[in-house]
Amino acid sequence: MPISDFTQQDYAVIARDYADLKEAARKRCANQSELDMVQKAFDFANEAHKGVRRRSGEPYILHPIAVAQIVVSNIGLGYKSICAALLHDVVEDTDYTVDDIRNIFGDKIASLVDGLTKIKTVLDNEDKAKQNSIQAENFKRILLTLNDDVRVVLIKLADRLHNCRTIEFMPEYKRDKILSETMFIFIPLAHRLGLYEVKSEMEDIWLRYKEPQAFNEISEKINRNINDKEKEIDEFIQPINEALKTAGFDFEVKKRVKTPYSIWHKMITKGITFEQVYDLYAVRIIFNPGANSTESERDQCYHVFSIITGIYKYKSDRIRDWVKHPKNNGYEALHCTLMSHSGIWIEVQIRTTRMNDIAERGIAAHWTYKKDGFVDENENEMDSWISKVKEILVNPDVNALELLDIIHNDLTTADIFVFTPKGDQKRIAKGATALDFAYSIHSEIGNKAIAAKVNMKLEPLSYELKTGDQIEIITAETEKPKREWLQFLKTRKAKNIVLDYLKGERQESVSVGRKMVEEQLAAIGCKLNDSTMKAMLSGYEIFEDDADELFFRVGIGLLKLNNLEEIVRKNEEKSGKSWGFPWFKNKEKKNSYVINDETDTKHKYVIAGCCNPIPGDSVVGFLASDGTVTVHKKTCSVANSIAAKHGDRIVMPVWEKAADQSFLVRLSLKGLDRIGIINEISRYISLVMSVNIRKFCLGTDEGIFEGYIDLYVHDKEDLEKLIKKLNKIEGIQSVVRSDI
Repeated sequence: MPISDFTQQDYAVIARDYADLKEAARKRCANQSELDMVQKAFDFANEAHKGVRRRSGEPYILHPIAVAQIVVSNIGLGYKSICAALLHDVVEDTDYTVDDIRNIFGDKIASLVDGLTKIKTVLDNEDKAKQNSIQAENFKRILLTLNDDVRVVLIKLADRLHNCRTIEFMPEYKRDKILSETMFIFIPLAHRLGLYEVKSEMEDIWLRYKEPQAFNEISEKINRNINDKEKEIDEFIQPINEALKTAGFDFEVKKRVKTPYSIWHKMITKGITFEQVYDLYAVRIIFNPGANSTESERDQCYHVFSIITGIYKYKSDRIRDWVKHPKNNGYEALHCTLMSHSGIWIEVQIRTTRMNDIAERGIAAHWTYKKDGFVDENENEMDSWISKVKEILVNPDVNALELLDIIHNDLTTADIFVFTPKGDQKRIAKGATALDFAYSIHSEIGNKAIAAKVNMKLEPLSYELKTGDQIEIITAETEKPKREWLQFLKTRKAKNIVLDYLKGERQESVSVGRKMVEEQLAAIGCKLNDSTMKAMLSGYEIFEDDADELFFRVGIGLLKLNNLEEIVRKNEEKSGKSWGFPWFKNKEKKNSYVINDETDTKHKYVIAGCCNPIPGDSVVGFLASDGTVTVHKKTCSVANSIAAKHGDRIVMPVWEKAADQSFLVRLSLKGLDRIGIINEISRYISLVMSVNIRKFCLGTDEGIFEGYIDLYVHDKEDLEKLIKKLNKIEGIQSVVRSDI
């Protein structure tokens, strides 16, 4: 960070930003002494960072001010957290110590700063370390602060958000690492803690840099749609306003549009176009329940629902009742999708002011209402989740890489509600089985389970539970955990109990696994040798180079070998002639990697099979120890996972067009069937565009055709041209690129 004299303009910007922060802090501080402490923290930090600039060239103090602004405005924390945010870089970047902070600001603020300093130290120093699990250890350190004070994590999220806002000043390799770990851990963490504003902004920044073309196109379409539909939405709201006033509600109505990321994510996961995202617009009704009302908050939400559905027709399969069953991050609201008189679908969210505070500020709002004496059936949900995370963190049998995956899966898994035979409601992860449920009741019930009665009907232990199921577990004293159970168990608790039981039989499992590996290798014409073992250890990310560990995981059913042939064949290709890729351009850059052209045989390149990037896609590469670079799309979830755990492997390949190379892609099509349409599609692709078709799979049902075409293209530009032309064929409703 360069040190230089500040200009009058620098001082003016600092004064302006701090004035905005002080105004926001004034609303959160209970008295003048708390506000004075904020002033004291700013004065201290301002002096400590005097003359220091960020990579962007702006005064460094603007960063702590911005983090503090997020802490107070977006998260809603109090004066101690505001002070800690202002001071969070002082110990790391100056000569002051935590003891100095403690002497001036007291134990609690010093403790928060200490936690933030430890996190920053490991994150900043990770590039100097060579261990494969260094990033995982860093995130473990971050989450360990949950043991001390959740506010450390909340301030760290604010710090990460501001770093994302200013990420344009980072070199590309560093930018990609930060964005990947943001998507893998920080965004799910913000969601789990109920910080929707923070989460949404991070997601949009991620998309802006990972897929800039998609971000810009979607943003432009949103702006055009808002201009076109503004009047229609106002006309939609008007009768709702009148009806709720007549009913005596104290309320406000807000309009919003889906974020670019949420639209992009829906387009990708659903395989649809922008025009097919029908819940693009949302209207939020926020009302004060009224102290004198005889109805509960929940009943008043249903009352509002009955009023608005008396005006407009609603889509029955789009009702989301998070009032009766709040999300596991505490989110409460009643969602429904209504058809306006002008013919557009509009999502309506019904919330009380308390529900809205929690929706916008998450865990901080939970604490506020809890202190104020508001109690509901879900008040301990956040506490129980934090306790569960602490339990995982202190488990000596979980290494850092496993921990990172466990936390990621826990953060991104939705819950459902089921019932015991006595009618008690239980929350369990979506996708969980009857056996997971048995282990959630008691380990012995799980160990001795033989079957289940679900809704009075006999079902196997592998039955996947659905919301509303009532489950009774049938046990037998002679039953014990089986290796094959690991193939369908979903919850961490259940898997760990079974794994602990099976550890006593490890050698037998290793032998079973080795035999299974040999048999499956033989089935694809290969033998177990050093080459295939190296390929499997790398392909299945067993970085300890422990063959027995691989056999053990296969033997107990924890590791499937479904893609064994792909992994082994790739290794054979790599170990043969070195691949010179003319579609990568030489690019020398400090802290980056030189992508070699076809004249250099030193390095080999693999196009990742999980996302199949083509020239023109935004890509990221990962350098293996043998010099191989595996190239992924930047938005690939596998790439985000690898970058979050192994940021030191990131390299930045750059496409260069090569006319003699072709890449496999899949196009998903849907439309109205008519005689000759399939022939017209195939003729156009093959004859007009001169594109080779590998597979053609289209079916028709009651006048609608749907399916996909696998074909070879030179680059993204060719693909987009083909999609545009296909969309013009009569009857075709949508053509989208999808995963193979």
